[in-house]
Amino acid sequence: MTRLIETKYRMSFSVGGLMVREGMAVAQEYRSGESWAEARERLLSEGVSSLPKLASQTRVLREIFDRIGHLTEAERCYLLESADRLEQQALMWLAVCRTYRFVREFTVEVIVERYQSWRFDLGHEVFDRFLAEKADIDQSLAELSLSTCAKLRQVLFRILRECELLSREGKIQPIWLSARMKTLIAETSSADLLIFPGNGGQS
Repeated sequence: MTRLIETKYRMSFSVGGLMVREGMAVAQEYRSGESWAEARERLLSEGVSSLPKLASQTRVLREIFDRIGHLTEAERCYLLESADRLEQQALMWLAVCRTYRFVREFTVEVIVERYQSWRFDLGHEVFDRFLAEKADIDQSLAELSLSTCAKLRQVLFRILRECELLSREGKIQPIWLSARMKTLIAETSSADLLIFPGNGGQS
């Protein structure tokens, strides 16, 4: 039982896509000197004025807050002040991978491996096979309904397309990072560069 608790995957990424605009709105609301835990509770109670359509969707907002909370202060500042559109997408992708271990492992163990071996097709069956493998170490995954699995697959592939890691034709493609972005990310963990195929991250 302890083993399952230690390896349990958080699968709540199914609430939405990459959510770049929403993530930036939440990052903008953060107050200097405020701990992220304090900011998170304040924003949950107040709602985010720039996101009226999500104000009543506490679950969605909670996921956005948690994603942004996995970025460092320097990364959040870069997201708001310096990043262009592609860099905004890359930082939100980084936040997703730090928040959801399942997404990170799928990226490193499947997407990057296929990219490095010149197998650029990424079909739904690849996700289904990976999910089945992970169900062996997390009973909660084995108990997911077929409709829930389909929803998770749909949302993850949407996220992959929105961060441009997957083309509209379903091909894996690199996410090129500027030297400044690489340095910024590596300051926290050089291993995080692994989620960006084509950037030479080392495990």
